[in-house]
Amino acid sequence: MLDERELAISPIVQSSVQHNAQTISNIRNLTASLFGVAAGTLGLESYPGFIFYLAASLLVSVLIFAFRAEGKASEYFHSPLGDLWLGEVFSGMSGFVLTWTLFYGLVRA
Repeated sequence: MLDERELAISPIVQSSVQHNAQTISNIRNLTASLFGVAAGTLGLESYPGFIFYLAASLLVSVLIFAFRAEGKASEYFHSPLGDLWLGEVFSGMSGFVLTWTLFYGLVRA
């Protein structure tokens, strides 16, 4: 737990933390659906499809780190590892699988 001195030096504003988490969630959900469209259109099946999703999610994390967090993730997120790099990766997988199977079926039909 942070003590009073650490909070005075670098305050944590709860509304900013919530806004940053919501922004990351929106980006992840949108890109997960777009990656599902790409995987379905490419005709990926089974493990290559999931590897595609994980690689693309890693790319999104790198882009968020570079452009949105400007390389200083600890200033924008309470826990950069959990919030930026790993957060919302698996919750976006349901949208990915949904659009993946939809577009795979449309392309292969």
